[in-house]
Amino acid sequence: MQRLTISRLARLGGVNLETVRYYERRGLLPKPPRTQSGYRQFSPEAAQRLRLIKRAQELGFSLHEIHELLALRLEPRTNRVEVRHRAEAKIADIDRKIAALNAMKVTLQGLAQRCEQCRPSSKCPILASLDEETSL
Repeated sequence: MQRLTISRLARLGGVNLETVRYYERRGLLPKPPRTQSGYRQFSPEAAQRLRLIKRAQELGFSLHEIHELLALRLEPRTNRVEVRHRAEAKIADIDRKIAALNAMKVTLQGLAQRCEQCRPSSKCPILASLDEETSL
């Protein structure tokens, strides 16, 4: 079986060396065997795992959630319902974030409209709203 150096693994995974080391410390990548001179020797499966981690991050999963997904993948008793449950929870989280972002957008649009007419800048509704103690 061909082994990969850390730099080759990083290239294949589209990340930098420090990211590979960080994922190894976090337990997202298994600790590879080392040569006598101390060089890490990753298996080709590590590149696949690295791509999975990166794709899961792109979908909004945190490293903690990715660690849990990887554990489910390795657990022989895991069924697809458990994995689907994690995906549905992430969808609900994304929906909450979208709602919060839309509320912020509406608030900022209203403030920007009111700001068009104001002079001097000390009377700007955007700056005044930032001074308020209550949240928007």
